[in-house]
Amino acid sequence: MSSSVLQVKICGLTSAQEAEASAAFGASAIGCVFYPRSPRFVTDEQAREISLALPPGVAAVGVFVNEDYDAIMRRVEYCRLRGAQLHGQEPPDLVKRLRAAEVTVIKALYVNGTPSVGESASYPEASAFLVEAKGGSLPGGNALSWEWGAVREKAFEGSPLVLAGGLHAGNVAEAVAAASPDAVDVSSGVEASPGRKDLSKVREFLEAVRKIEIRRPPRAVFF
Repeated sequence: MSSSVLQVKICGLTSAQEAEASAAFGASAIGCVFYPRSPRFVTDEQAREISLALPPGVAAVGVFVNEDYDAIMRRVEYCRLRGAQLHGQEPPDLVKRLRAAEVTVIKALYVNGTPSVGESASYPEASAFLVEAKGGSLPGGNALSWEWGAVREKAFEGSPLVLAGGLHAGNVAEAVAAASPDAVDVSSGVEASPGRKDLSKVREFLEAVRKIEIRRPPRAVFF
């Protein structure tokens, strides 16, 4: 067994203080949601403050839904983002353009929606794929757990896999054992309320991930 630790992204933060604390607990990346309908939506100013609060080894990632290249790049530059997570029906050419601009691009795929896990070949330029279940009123996983093992044998064109959807400290080990991902992404599972993290849950989640014995060395996603 490898003793390597999976990277963890704590997503949907709205406060620089919570982002700084999450980084101190061991988070690899912090997600800032730019989708206006989300209860975790942040302004450009909030996202910049969050990004500037992070140490050099922790990435700020913007979460976008069907935004165009110029809108994404404006936020990447102003908010000091290291990556863009695309949660809509973005065309492959957008991924290619962002990668050419040296932006890490995580493309969301769904086990029961579109774009589906079978469409990874349409995004050969993606840095990594985030997989979760489709459901609820928002483009993300809406805290839904799913059959994590369904993606275990998927190649995803050789790109790293980020596992998301319904994760919390009590089930992350089971999810990792089932799917064998390279990183995990958590939001509602460590919240006190939408957009406000419960830092004790954040710490518990990160501690739970550190205890997981994984079957292969994970590939880096965020840096």
